[in-house]
Amino acid sequence: MLEINNLTHIYKDGKVGCKNVNIKIEDGDIYGFIGPNGSGKSTTIKSVVGILPFTSGEVLINGKSIKNDPLACKRDFAYIPDNPDLYESLTGIQYINFICDIFKVTNREEEINKYADIFEIRNDLTKPIKAYSHGMRQKLAIISALVHHPKLIIMDEPFVGLDPKATFQIKEIMREEAQKGVSFFFSSHVLEVVEKLCNKIAIIKNGEIIKQGIVDEIKGESSLEDEFMEIMK
Repeated sequence: MLEINNLTHIYKDGKVGCKNVNIKIEDGDIYGFIGPNGSGKSTTIKSVVGILPFTSGEVLINGKSIKNDPLACKRDFAYIPDNPDLYESLTGIQYINFICDIFKVTNREEEINKYADIFEIRNDLTKPIKAYSHGMRQKLAIISALVHHPKLIIMDEPFVGLDPKATFQIKEIMREEAQKGVSFFFSSHVLEVVEKLCNKIAIIKNGEIIKQGIVDEIKGESSLEDEFMEIMK
């Protein structure tokens, strides 16, 4: 579903954001992306979704190049940033309908109501987004990603700002959707969540992937946190 081949991004000041990153995510994978602050997680993700023009390499989404055919790629995935910058002048429901219009969602009312109830914001959808807390904006961004049923969902720190119930709900949805073949690629600092939720992970340090593969094989008999701390020494 997602192939990242030798992805390199070098900033104008010469700083290396990521270097020769290779990751392959298959249908139904829940793929965690972990590393310390400044390690290149967000740079990699923003390059993958087409926000940052990368220096070299290739990103293929469902066999299509994000560099050469970005619109076709964006029809197949949803992106949830770590800090959702939504259109503040719109109400919640207007924003979701805007997303539904873009992706030509036909059964939108049913989908919107379902996810609005799950994340307990149905009564807030008529309010302007500028009145939303960070957590509410995060929920709105998640709902907007889910309603058009993308084949791939890419998230940068998706659990930040969410209350415990919403965090539980999004994890359950991820497991359910993965069973249907939807792929997830997300970064997180919450290693316990990554260990329990993901089937595969990649660990990045100083812009380079230093370990990747099946979670159980990487952590072995120890916890993912213990293995991560050992790698980061």
